[in-house]
Amino acid sequence: MIFTVGPSRTHRAQARRQRIRRASVVTALACAATLTGPAVAGATTARPPAASPAGPQATLTRALDRLVSAGMPGAMGIERDQGREWRAAAGVADLQTGAPMRAGDKFRIGSMTKAFIATVILQLVGEHRLSLGDTVSHWLPGLVPNGNHITIRELMNMTSGLYDYIDLPFYLNLLHHPLRAWSPVALVKRAVTHPPLFPPGTQWSYSNTNYVLLGLVVAAVDRAPAWLRYADPALEAYARVIWPLRLGQTSFPLTDPRISGPHTHGYLIGAPAAWHVPPVLDTTNENPSWAWTAGAIVSTLDDVADFHLALFTGRLLAPAQQKELETTVPAAPGLRYGLGVFRVQTPCGPAWGHDGGTPNAVSISLTSPDGGHQAAIMVNRDENTWTNAMFTDFASAYLTAYCGRAVSGTQARSLVPATAALLREAG
Repeated sequence: MIFTVGPSRTHRAQARRQRIRRASVVTALACAATLTGPAVAGATTARPPAASPAGPQATLTRALDRLVSAGMPGAMGIERDQGREWRAAAGVADLQTGAPMRAGDKFRIGSMTKAFIATVILQLVGEHRLSLGDTVSHWLPGLVPNGNHITIRELMNMTSGLYDYIDLPFYLNLLHHPLRAWSPVALVKRAVTHPPLFPPGTQWSYSNTNYVLLGLVVAAVDRAPAWLRYADPALEAYARVIWPLRLGQTSFPLTDPRISGPHTHGYLIGAPAAWHVPPVLDTTNENPSWAWTAGAIVSTLDDVADFHLALFTGRLLAPAQQKELETTVPAAPGLRYGLGVFRVQTPCGPAWGHDGGTPNAVSISLTSPDGGHQAAIMVNRDENTWTNAMFTDFASAYLTAYCGRAVSGTQARSLVPATAALLREAG
């Protein structure tokens, strides 16, 4: 690969451990169809018992009901506060059968995947296997025209200036050909046919291209053989995050368009006539290769909250890498972006987290800096046809869940630009 000298004894030992870890994960993945959940030792987040249906439960339920009244087929949410937990759901998970939404259903978490990949990258940094100051060209020579001027850090905090491959033509192609397989290199090549938006490090702009490149960097650092290259970042996410935290409802599909087990259906509703799709389009089944390390993970609100709790309380990263994760740049009013995570200022204090948007689900997860309070919500309608009022209702709902009290649309409206800035994963 990129090295021109022989590895040291330490590097050889690290390489042996990586080969053993990948081999174990490959073997386990082959058996996954027969397993009910991961069977590895590691830290686990104890889930608090369900709380009384009064108070915060009723407030959360009303917020979700308002989202359904606003036009979402269904909505779900959880709230955790100092060991207590509330959960609620409203509307339907499947418009055809009328099956109700359930707070434990699986869904495509979209760009919340980015924090998983950021964790993998930062652990590799902690192992001295790469540096945040390394350039893209150092690890992926020749793939990005100005890659010798873009650092790993700039990919992670969205200051690379690279064009986002998920533009409107790509999104419409996805709607019409949801089972099409994409290679990560093809996604990057599509992006770099467009000129950079700005010189690296000078501005912020959300781009999924950054995290596809980071997936390729992980494979390059691992010196993954060609047959394993596109699976390698997912295997690292399993080995370093998903299995140690016992996230038993979380998976990282590469090409399988189905979601196994209880899950929500997702919908595009009321698309413009020029898009040539039905008025209500079920978008549940899609080949996740279009999102790969930018957004392919399937999970639940509980698993995402468990992951974020471990991440933001320092259980996954060494202190130096934790500091890098939480070093932010301005992104939008009230919003700062770190390395695959954001910090948002809410009416009840700051919160760390991320959102996720795909054609079949929109979600957001928030965690207080001390880990004592968490909230996550999800709706099963593509945001590309939301009205401005729906963005306000969504912001009001996630702020209500996080603050544990009703947050009005007027209060929430100040965070609508931040919400809209992040919800760009599907076009």
